[in-house]
Amino acid sequence: MPPPLVEVRAISEDGKEAAWDGQSMGELQVRGPWVARSYYKNEEEDDKFVPDGWFRTGDVVTIDRAGYIRITDRSKDLIKSGGEWISSVDLENALMGHPAVKEAAVVAVAHQKWTERPVACVVLREGASATDDELRTFLSSKFATWQLPDAFVRIEQIPRTAAGKFLKSALREQLKDFRLPE
Repeated sequence: MPPPLVEVRAISEDGKEAAWDGQSMGELQVRGPWVARSYYKNEEEDDKFVPDGWFRTGDVVTIDRAGYIRITDRSKDLIKSGGEWISSVDLENALMGHPAVKEAAVVAVAHQKWTERPVACVVLREGASATDDELRTFLSSKFATWQLPDAFVRIEQIPRTAAGKFLKSALREQLKDFRLPE
């Protein structure tokens, strides 16, 4: 729920306000007396502020009829595949439910036909193993086939920010030349 005196809305990709139905996604925008109108001496970030006083958070959300907000992803981490959006966070959370997976981060990799496709970077638990097919099968009960990662890359550890969050920009950089099968 938003804090007192703060208004919220979700703006869809077509620039319209998304319905408060708990399903329609859009970028979260907020405004109110507790929300800044600009960043101090940081003109590069001016695009985060809408002229009518709304702040673009960069979070992709759904809002239900009661006003509860569910953050589904960061706009920069969503994967656009063939005109459809895939939530990297939903895939990551599901993958980390697999008994062999310690951590997982999902990022977009360029694809000639679909624009982007998901690739899962997976850290396995010590002594555990899981094939790509096992991981794909595990996810298939929760996601449509077109949402499943095209590849699973095993890594030692997921790079993190100083705050301990996944540093997906570093993973995207590591995978910039990664080629998916057509």
